[in-house]
This record gives sequence, structure tokens and C-alpha cells, in this order.
Amino acid sequence: MRILVVGAGAIGGYFGGRLLEAGQDVTFLVRPRRAEQLARTGLSIRSPKGDVDLPAPTVLAGDLRQPFDLVLLSCKAFDLADAMQSFAPAVGPNTAILPLLNGMRHLELLQERFGERAVLGGWCAISATLDSDGRILHLADAQSLPFGERDGSMTERIQAIAATFAGAKFESCASGAILQEMWEKWVFIATAAGINCLMRSTVGDIVAAGAADLAIALLEECVSIAAQQGFPPSAAAMQRNRAMFTAAGSGFNASMLRDVERGARTEVEHILGDLLRRGDNQANVHAMLRIAYAHLTTYEARRTRMQAA
Repeated sequence: MRILVVGAGAIGGYFGGRLLEAGQDVTFLVRPRRAEQLARTGLSIRSPKGDVDLPAPTVLAGDLRQPFDLVLLSCKAFDLADAMQSFAPAVGPNTAILPLLNGMRHLELLQERFGERAVLGGWCAISATLDSDGRILHLADAQSLPFGERDGSMTERIQAIAATFAGAKFESCASGAILQEMWEKWVFIATAAGINCLMRSTVGDIVAAGAADLAIALLEECVSIAAQQGFPPSAAAMQRNRAMFTAAGSGFNASMLRDVERGARTEVEHILGDLLRRGDNQANVHAMLRIAYAHLTTYEARRTRMQAA
């Protein structure tokens, strides 16, 4: 199976690197600067699951000529339009696109561009970042990648992908309920991003301030939208969520807070804005979500203004 990994950042670089380590046919679609860096240093992963240093096959967008069997997509939501343009020559009639973005809007955009059949569902659980030298730092034990057909069927291509992933050093799962799982993650990540960014602090600090009830209120608003869309989180998912957002001393904070703290662009529209737009439009129904969304869009407006100044 020929696999094109779009980007060699923290997520794409990690999962693509593990597949490369397992002997799979992996090529990274990268920008010129990252291509030059990888040519000098190779792909370097530092992980509790084992370090690895490998030569990394790369390709630039203008050099794509042949379709791939699988496109693994893990870009930021705000880079999706450019990413689709860059990997379009790699998509043939039998290419499967496996996106690892949060939320749901990307599925619709990918389907509009490449057709319904091309687009799989998928998500990942991993905490990873790039250091100043371009090495991928895997920060915790979690490293899972569930995927599946959006209608839940176990097709031949899903079985082929599962077999390809099976030898790599990460947990993978061919799911028969991938959209349900994606909605459950969306509810969690929207709650985490919203409350962490509103409070500018970790879950533990929010609990210590006596404000865990606000996190739970935001969680319930996100849950209500998922339920309206036909994907209410399971009882097990809700038990995990409530435990996570009320855990005393927890150092957990969403990656969006880290983006804000370093003055970077956020995925607020894809994570919070799109979720809010799918919910009831009555002004007082999703008050916490509306406040969190307004807070982050205000940050983005200020960030844009300061960059232009």
C-alpha cells in the first residue's frame, strides 16, 4: 500500500514515521523548508514507546504525479483548503483519504472536493509536538488511531488499511462506528478548548477555583448539540468526560490554550464555531459555548490586528 502523509509535523510525522519504521511504503508531502530539514536530519521521533531516527522520503506538491492508495491527512483545519490543493494530484479513483482532524466540517469539505467514496472517518489520540530542531516529541503514552468507513461497513479497503497499520508501533482500530467516536471526541475537545481558554488555566486550577461546574455546564451544551445531530455520547464517554473535567490537581489543558499562550492561530471556527452553528440558534440555549467562541474569536481579531500593525 502506497501511503502519502500530508505534512511531517507532530501528528503526521509520528504516525507516518511509525509506519515507515514498520517497513511500509510511506512518502511525506512537505513544504520546501521541511524537506530540506528532513534531508539533513532524517525523521526523528522521541517517545516513551521507543525512539526512532529514519531517512524520510519526501515529495513537494509540484512533483506529485501518481495516485496513492491512502492519503493520511493531519493538517490544521485552517490549512485544509491549501492541503487539498497540494495533495489533489495524489488522489485517484481508488484513493482513500483518512483525515485526523477534529470536528466534522472537514469531512464535508473533503467530500465536496474528492467525492463521498474517497473520504474515510478517523481520529487520533496523541500528545505530540515538534521541538526547535524539528524532532517529534511524543509527550505521553497515548498513541491511538481509529478509522473506518463512515457508514460503518467493513470493506476490503478498511481491512487492507488495518493490516497495513497492524505492524506499526501505535494502536489502531477499524471501527464500525467511526462517526459516533468522532462526535464523542468533538464534544470532549470543544469542552476542553472552551473552558481552558476561557479560564486560561488547567483543569486542576479550574477545579481548585471552584469552577468545575462551569466546565460541566459547557460539556452539557456540547452534548446537547451532538444529541440534536443524532450522536449523543455514550454513558461511558460521559463518565470519562465528567471525571476529566472535575479532576482535582489535573494538569490537563487543551492544545488550543497552548496555541493562545504562544500567540498562534487557533482552530476556533472548526472546533467551537462549527459546533455552535449546528446547534439551536436561541440565544440563551448554549450560553457557555457562545461565550467561549466569542472569547476566542476576539483573540483572533486582536491577533490579526496586531500582525497587521
